[in-house]
Amino acid sequence: MSGPPRGGALALRYGAFAVVATLANLGAQRAVLALGARDATGSFVAAMLAGTAVGLVVKYVLDKRWIFYDATTGAAAQGRQFALYTAMGVVTTAVFWVTETAFWLTWGTDLAREIGAVIGLTVGYVTKYLLDRRFVFRAAGVAP
Repeated sequence: MSGPPRGGALALRYGAFAVVATLANLGAQRAVLALGARDATGSFVAAMLAGTAVGLVVKYVLDKRWIFYDATTGAAAQGRQFALYTAMGVVTTAVFWVTETAFWLTWGTDLAREIGAVIGLTVGYVTKYLLDRRFVFRAAGVAP
């Protein structure tokens, strides 16, 4: 495995993975919303939680392997790393949720909700990269 990409190549790869995780997130949300009443608050919250969980796992796997080239092994070490990765995402997830919810409450359409989600996820992913590089994958070859 070659070293981590730098500069523009890294930004393009990270951006592409953010798109993949965003699509996985929104796909999970759509699946949950299709199962429940579309205007029910409970369905909306369940959809956001499911989407966040799916997006988190997809993004972690992609970032670990293809952004930070992390070789951490062992269940305990990887569990700690995933917990730290998740913790770094708490604030960025709040940005995403607030933005998505604000768009949904303001315009009340699926398109508005998804536009809010994309804006919130974009801001969150940029911030998350900086946090992950500094605190989660710092020994993995991408300098802080």
